[in-house]
Amino acid sequence: MKLSAFLSPSRHGVYYFRWPLPSPDRQSRRTVRISLRTKCPDRAGDLARHLASCGRLVRDNKALARLRQDEMREMVRSYFAASLDAYVEKLNDTGLPDRSLDLLRQELAAHADAAEGNDDLSDMFLDPDAFRASAGLTDAQWTENAPSLRQEMRKARRDQIKAILSAAESLEGYSFTKPAQTAPRPSQTRSASLSAAIADFKAEHGPQWSQEMRNKADAYLALLVEHFGPDRPMDQISRQDAADMKKLVQALPANRKTKPETRNLSLHEAIDVPGLPKMGVKTVNSYIDMFRRFWDWAERHGRAPHKLFDGMKVAKAKQAAEKRKAYSKEQLSRLFVELTENRSGLVKKDDHKWGTLLAMFTGARLREVAQLVPSDIRSEGGIWYIDINADGEKKSLKSLAAKRRVPVHSELIRLGFLEWVEGCGKQTRLFMSFTHNTKEGYGRNLGRWFGTFLTKIGMKDDGLVFHSLRHTAITRMRQASVELSLVQEIVGHERDTVTDGYFGEGYTLAQKKDAIEKITAR
Repeated sequence: MKLSAFLSPSRHGVYYFRWPLPSPDRQSRRTVRISLRTKCPDRAGDLARHLASCGRLVRDNKALARLRQDEMREMVRSYFAASLDAYVEKLNDTGLPDRSLDLLRQELAAHADAAEGNDDLSDMFLDPDAFRASAGLTDAQWTENAPSLRQEMRKARRDQIKAILSAAESLEGYSFTKPAQTAPRPSQTRSASLSAAIADFKAEHGPQWSQEMRNKADAYLALLVEHFGPDRPMDQISRQDAADMKKLVQALPANRKTKPETRNLSLHEAIDVPGLPKMGVKTVNSYIDMFRRFWDWAERHGRAPHKLFDGMKVAKAKQAAEKRKAYSKEQLSRLFVELTENRSGLVKKDDHKWGTLLAMFTGARLREVAQLVPSDIRSEGGIWYIDINADGEKKSLKSLAAKRRVPVHSELIRLGFLEWVEGCGKQTRLFMSFTHNTKEGYGRNLGRWFGTFLTKIGMKDDGLVFHSLRHTAITRMRQASVELSLVQEIVGHERDTVTDGYFGEGYTLAQKKDAIEKITAR
């Protein structure tokens, strides 16, 4: 067994076990990652062999496709209930010919005979393909459950025939006995369970979500199941319950699933651990928004009687110290000198140098810069530009407006950026030292390095981060009287005015080149 396929050490030397999860749609690839809590390769190897064996047993177990008895019965009941309504409606309209009733009686007798033996007569009277399509069963589910489903279908068909014959017989006579007056029974609507509704919600939206969004949905909605329980009916979760859930999220410790103090504790046990920092307001609101979106969907699809979590986000007071800000001219000049002359000796990789300079002179986002490939640096009409796109493995954009072309600043050309790119021509990516992360794309390495870089040169300050380079570029262009809509197109911001709707082609590269040149670092 090649353990390299299952084991990977963290940057702290602790070994982790990875195992691929089955993907029903074959479009996404997911893995489970478990800490083995050891730095010893031999110990990690033993544990990995055991876990891999367990994983194969689960993977090869056909019971994964097996349906519960109550699931099968509900599928069969729904299918036959729909056709029974059609039969009764036809009886009420025109009645059934005697010949049809005779055939139904013969079929009922056949079902009764089959009930005493092992013969399966379902296919003689029914269309299994129509049932499968109605129930939405996969090939694996049908193969695994076909005998049991055929038996349930036969039972349902038998009882359906009895109901049809009973309705037909009631039309052959009259009753003059006045029925007893009884109070009308309140209608009872079958309520979906929380776990079932969440499964349907994720099944509908999952294919359109990014992997990062799917991970968030899994984590956030799992908290609802942990608190309310998987079988809690949706109609028994009230607005007061939603308010209590909001308080619970606000009380949760940050990184509960990874902190040693809380990762093995239940929800309420983790909350009771003293002295731990709580989740930030932004994260809390991310949970609340996911809950709101789920209940909006549930109410529209009849899974819940009303929407919940509307208007329940936590207000955050904006403080000047927390707000991202632009670099001053002096600060930007110092950054430029450090990056190009490396007086501190901290800029040891070209990836760090050029990645930061690109953000400085384009206003591009961290992830957009870090995921570039050599072919994204192009020329048209004598103007070199950066094609910011999502074309390629693991590349992504924040929005449709983020797809754009940004001219290369003359300062970058003077410093030799184009020659450096030419030397990277055979690479799959422009910055090969940046590794991919689901949450941050390829930007994590550059962002972390830059934070350490600022600290060591004595420029670390509240509100000054890598993203501040983007703020600075926008500020410099606006201070130079560049039109707001032109700045928005360069940095990939949405433009939503009526006039912009008629400006389909956008600005030319020459116009954007003139605007980019307003960004100076000296």
